[in-house]
Amino acid sequence: MPLNTLLTLPNALGLFALVNLWTFLLFGLDKFRARAGSSRVSEGALLTWAFFGGTIGAYTGRALFRHKTHKQPFSSHLHQIALVQVCAFVLAGGWMLTDAL
Repeated sequence: MPLNTLLTLPNALGLFALVNLWTFLLFGLDKFRARAGSSRVSEGALLTWAFFGGTIGAYTGRALFRHKTHKQPFSSHLHQIALVQVCAFVLAGGWMLTDAL
């Protein structure tokens, strides 16, 4: 199957939704494990999933589960990831807009 048939907007949006759902669930799992006193999901794993598109799921999970909301430097790293993603999104949107003109 050619790659261009896989790289469609619906596929990209579906992948984005899955990554955010997975990140959200990881925050919930980590909170559950923290309360149970069992092995935790590493902060590195949580931030990695946020970096690869799960920032919305990370922020939603933090708010809903009230988890890692004040933890430093975790919060700073998550905010930096979100800022980089917003800048990349704005730059990509501007680039696509100028390319369309």
